[in-house]
Amino acid sequence: MGRTAFITGAGGALGAAIAEAFAREGVRALTLSDICVEAVGDLAARLRRGGVEVTTPELDVTDGDAFDRAVRSAVEAFGGLDLLVNNAGAVSPNARIHNVTTDDFDRCVRINLTGTFHGVRAAARVMRDRGGSVINIASVAGLTAWPYAAPYGVAKAGIIHLTRVAALEYAKERIRINCVCPGAFPSAIHDGVPDGAMDVIEARHPFGLGKPQDLTGAVTYLASDEAAWTTGQAIVVDGGYSLP
Repeated sequence: MGRTAFITGAGGALGAAIAEAFAREGVRALTLSDICVEAVGDLAARLRRGGVEVTTPELDVTDGDAFDRAVRSAVEAFGGLDLLVNNAGAVSPNARIHNVTTDDFDRCVRINLTGTFHGVRAAARVMRDRGGSVINIASVAGLTAWPYAAPYGVAKAGIIHLTRVAALEYAKERIRINCVCPGAFPSAIHDGVPDGAMDVIEARHPFGLGKPQDLTGAVTYLASDEAAWTTGQAIVVDGGYSLP
């Protein structure tokens, strides 16, 4: 690709898989942001050994001003920004709605939905003169009803609709905005889920649970010139979860 990319939540399993996939596709410079900088250290070192330019800013995606500063720094460091992947996310405690606290609901929405809004806004501010591609990581939970996960499902559904609205707003400036809706795959985001919960989730996927690398093909497609006429779409990669 020879492009520059910015990934949030790069210290997680999916963020790392996307970064490595971009490197294989020829992305020349990557900004690997995470709220925990230490989480991207080994990944950044591997990519640098492979010849990729890498910066690793600390970023809390709920801080819109910080997001803007991080994106501007990436533009200054690498001469522009072609791709932004809004991957940072968090789940809410497993509970029925009457047991969900306002703080837990707000935190989930701030990280997943407001954080994605901050990313779309920051990218639009620097891409309007040159075009680009923004890829939001939503979830099949935004398309189907997941009991005991209302805050997460609502936030991910909001990401899907934000993607559609933003795609219309920025089409004339050649900024393509799409999202990927994964099914479940084991990652640190599931730490602390109740015993047996992952077995129940796996049983709902005809192909079984996935792995981060199962998602990267959809992301690299949306980042590529082959997707030049694709915008406002929610690409489902869920091992068949949404079929029944």
